[in-house]
Amino acid sequence: MKLITFTKKGIYCPQGQFYIDPWRPVDLAVITHGHADHARWGMKKYFCHDFTKPILYQRIGPDIECQSVGYGEVTTINGVKVSLHPAGHIIGSAQVRLEYKGYVSVISGDYKVQDDGLSTPFELVKCNEFVTESTFGLPIYNWLDIEDLNKKLQNWVLRNKENSKTSVFVGYSLGKAQRIMKAVEGLGKIHVHYSIGKLNEAFESAGIILPEYEIPDFRESIKHLQGEIVIVPPALLDTNIIRKIPDAATAICSGWMQVRGARRWRSADAGFAMSDHADWGGLLQAVKATEAEIVHVTHGQTEVFSKYLNEIGIKADVVATQFGDDEEEAEKEIIENPES
Repeated sequence: MKLITFTKKGIYCPQGQFYIDPWRPVDLAVITHGHADHARWGMKKYFCHDFTKPILYQRIGPDIECQSVGYGEVTTINGVKVSLHPAGHIIGSAQVRLEYKGYVSVISGDYKVQDDGLSTPFELVKCNEFVTESTFGLPIYNWLDIEDLNKKLQNWVLRNKENSKTSVFVGYSLGKAQRIMKAVEGLGKIHVHYSIGKLNEAFESAGIILPEYEIPDFRESIKHLQGEIVIVPPALLDTNIIRKIPDAATAICSGWMQVRGARRWRSADAGFAMSDHADWGGLLQAVKATEAEIVHVTHGQTEVFSKYLNEIGIKADVVATQFGDDEEEAEKEIIENPES
């Protein structure tokens, strides 16, 4: 049985007559999460998790038609049972489970198996067919435990304080920035860029308590940020805004920092391997646990990861999609080509 097909518009369920994370306008789009490569403008109707809904309103527009549900709730669309299950990627991120005549397909979107303390933890969903990402599908990518990573961020802030430096973290506005805020809570005043502050509202509307923070006006004098903690999106790396921050020590928070030395960080003083995607071990753990008969590998290290899966007896193929131009991929571009 074919419950999903890969088309020019995106992943399509012919029985249900809907798409999952389509990249071209369609009548009904089931959305895995709020990052821009998976949730695009122009759909007639959106279907997503309750926590993703305010993000779509913020990023796409308040006038879109959007239906939302909680995790595990089953909605029948043209005879196909559709339910959303935690992906652990960012707030509201979901794996889409489709069931029709006993056959189950799961489209995982972006996911990580680590519990970051903010996203609803990843839930294993057994299936016949599994669609997986492979952003960090190489053995070199192995993340630290969340506690150990947070300790590194905290120690860096404390060293900066001793040297009268302002700790400036560079991390994406949705997912990374909030993780950084939680990691450094209690070490000083936290100041975030306006774009981060707007998306913090989505967390707060979901009942997630974030540390106290302020949104400075970077057009005005920001001398008062001296010695404190500032979080900005990667688009500001190597801009006058960061240069205006007094005595700034800058750290990039990205999974790409796992393998890139200080010389590749250009203007940054430090780098921390923080990612909202699964590492090599996490990808293998998830894929094996699904017990899927066929695995479709999308965006990232597709050839290497699918080849390895086949070598260990898991039938896998590579599927071309337009996913991947998301926060992590954009980070990679900005880090390696800051003037592009």
